[in-house]
Amino acid sequence: MLSSRTIEIIKSTVPVLERHGTSITKRFYQTMFAAHPELLNLFNHANQSQGRQQTALANVVYAAALHIDKLESILPVVKQIAHKHRSLGVTADQYPIVGKYLLGAIKDVLGDAATDDILQAWAEAYGIIANVFIQVEEGMYAQAEKQDGGWAGFRAFRVARKTAESDVVTSFYLVPADGGAVAAFEPGQYISVRLDIPGEANTHIRQYSLSDAPGRPYYRISVKREDALPGKPAGIVSSYLHAQVEEGDVLHLSAPAGEFVLDLADKRPLALISGGVGLTPMVSMLKAAAEAQPDREIAFIHAARRGDAHALRQEAEQVAAGSPRVSTHWCYSRPSASDRETGAFHKEGYVDLSWLKQVVPTTDASFYFCGPTPFMKTVYAALRSWGIAEERIRFEFFGPSGSLREAETTESIRA
Repeated sequence: MLSSRTIEIIKSTVPVLERHGTSITKRFYQTMFAAHPELLNLFNHANQSQGRQQTALANVVYAAALHIDKLESILPVVKQIAHKHRSLGVTADQYPIVGKYLLGAIKDVLGDAATDDILQAWAEAYGIIANVFIQVEEGMYAQAEKQDGGWAGFRAFRVARKTAESDVVTSFYLVPADGGAVAAFEPGQYISVRLDIPGEANTHIRQYSLSDAPGRPYYRISVKREDALPGKPAGIVSSYLHAQVEEGDVLHLSAPAGEFVLDLADKRPLALISGGVGLTPMVSMLKAAAEAQPDREIAFIHAARRGDAHALRQEAEQVAAGSPRVSTHWCYSRPSASDRETGAFHKEGYVDLSWLKQVVPTTDASFYFCGPTPFMKTVYAALRSWGIAEERIRFEFFGPSGSLREAETTESIRA
């Protein structure tokens, strides 16, 4: 337990962390990777280069300082991060390394303001926080390995089928290379794919949502090819999967992980809202809910640029065709001439609250959503302005977690 003096010192640093948190985490990653380049194998380099990982860590450090006297209040965040750590293969012996360079970064950025008392208090606090992560992750590792069909670390899977779902999304059907069973998962969870790409100095690991329902003899991931944009290079891993990985090839996967899962004990009407490739966990949830809860009202809402960028549409429509309680609703921001001719979409432009009220005719529903961060910020804002209770709103970021709450006044939802 931390002393009252240590807690007092940690809380006194909250305003400093609010101002300088990202500078500290940038310095932390810089110095840690210089001393331990092997840890680069655990991180998404794109998130590093775009600053998303640094911002996410700064938010966690800030939250830990703010709630240092009641760390149980940030346990949901701990569990979410621990799932990612388990899927990446983070080990207990790496936590002292992180602590050393995090404290060094605090000293480097704050200079003389980082007194011996402050550094000692943070060293004690980090030890407590690290131990919480280690204990939670130990339980997750044990559960992943001991469940039926489970395994530790990464397991070889063969690509049984590769299917183009749109002009930018391709699905990979993955079966165990050893011929064994696949571990169960909850709709909404993800797996990590570990790749050694020719010409790349480091191993790359990426998380991809499982896009089919549980209970199949395979895992399916549906991967968007991240093409180059001004100021943003093409995605190394997604480009490699699309262009180089073929049926019969072997990929190495972690066991399924993730806290963003469908609550099948909930009987309220269900709204599944997605933008772009954020529909992948939503399709898994849709199919699982329709199979397990045939009497549940489900509205599946998806925003895409146009029809040829709309993946897995036929699957969702097939589910709706098989159940009078499932409805699908499409919004295209830039529909093609063909989309207009065929009436392929229900709304042109962007999703707005008035349309959400039309397709989800009750506020007594549970809402799940996923997609690009701007999309999620405005979905969240729309739901909160509609009066939807916080406990009935569930969402997940693809990549490091961010904040949605600063956008509560935004009116439109952009895919």
